[in-house]
Amino acid sequence: QEHLVESGGGSVQTGGSLKLSCQNSEYTVSNYCMGWFRQIPGKEREVIGAIDDDGTTVYAESKKDRFTISKNFAKTAIYLRMSSLKPEDTAMYYCVAGGPRLCSGGNWPDETNWKYWGHGTQVTVSS
Repeated sequence: QEHLVESGGGSVQTGGSLKLSCQNSEYTVSNYCMGWFRQIPGKEREVIGAIDDDGTTVYAESKKDRFTISKNFAKTAIYLRMSSLKPEDTAMYYCVAGGPRLCSGGNWPDETNWKYWGHGTQVTVSS
């Protein structure tokens, strides 16, 4: 069973940057499609993007410019770097894991296809 633990959230001013981390408390993030979602208060969860075992990334169209997903060499963690942050980026950010083929198909934007979820880390952007 996956135990995903996010970290790195916090408060930042408009225009700032933040890097979130996600680790599997069991051992590795290898052999999974990994991704990030966020939930803005009062809105449904939305996908940010995903990264496969080889490090290939996919992004929601609206997230391509300011969000970058990466993975460390040891494949023990994935990251979400966010830049030029805006107050509307204030949200709970979730790390997710799914089957290895999820990233390459067209189903990764659908939250119901992700099997494992972390508890989330809060990001607050102040103006």
